[in-house]
Amino acid sequence: MPRYALTLEYDGTRFSGWQSQEGLRTVQGELENALGVLLREPAKAMGASRTDKGVHALGQVAIFDTEHPVPTHRLIRSLSALLRPDIAVIDAREVPADFQPRFAATGKHYRYRVLNRSAPSPLLACTSWHVFSALDDGAMRDAADLLQGTHDFAAFRAADCHRDNTVRTLTAIHLTRARDDLLEMHVYGDSFLKYMVRIIAGTLVEIGTGRRSLDEVRRALQTTERHWAGRTAPPHGLTLMEIFF
Repeated sequence: MPRYALTLEYDGTRFSGWQSQEGLRTVQGELENALGVLLREPAKAMGASRTDKGVHALGQVAIFDTEHPVPTHRLIRSLSALLRPDIAVIDAREVPADFQPRFAATGKHYRYRVLNRSAPSPLLACTSWHVFSALDDGAMRDAADLLQGTHDFAAFRAADCHRDNTVRTLTAIHLTRARDDLLEMHVYGDSFLKYMVRIIAGTLVEIGTGRRSLDEVRRALQTTERHWAGRTAPPHGLTLMEIFF
């Protein structure tokens, strides 16, 4: 039975996350509905990352199986026609029957955007966190340096995250200004705990505004106690950029 991998781009604003939930609009649900129409058979899509409600993606990867081979160019064209404008299939390819994106992934790249100016932006309202206080980029980079490497990130996870192993490796955190008033945090790592990137973003913003100190970041890593880390940044500033295999 052929297995196909799709690369998806979506605006998460009107989705209740990736994972199917009864009575809610989700990315997985929309994709499976479109696949069912195209293939004329029920289809189950399995994603590489369970993005949260409001989180966007430029490089989500999902697989599905079908008894009927489909040319990959037809998958892209037909699914794009069936899906609503806030989700698109940008690549499709046949993969080995044992390919599992969640377990085959060797790393992920997330971007978190902060609009840093007094006035909000109607054009960026759904894809960035509006922070009007001035940010100290240098202090934020110093904090990012502390977070890079292999640490126990238990202090940087959601309260309902029950993973037994909370040790993760951040290979890089890059802070750049896409323009003077738009700060981007690019976070690379082997895998992530629930809300981990959003809590890192919230912590770095609090460092940038002077509401949190570098010593508190050190204590968060050393003690694994949640109160030493910063707030959970809003979901709409986060985008899953790429998954590495």
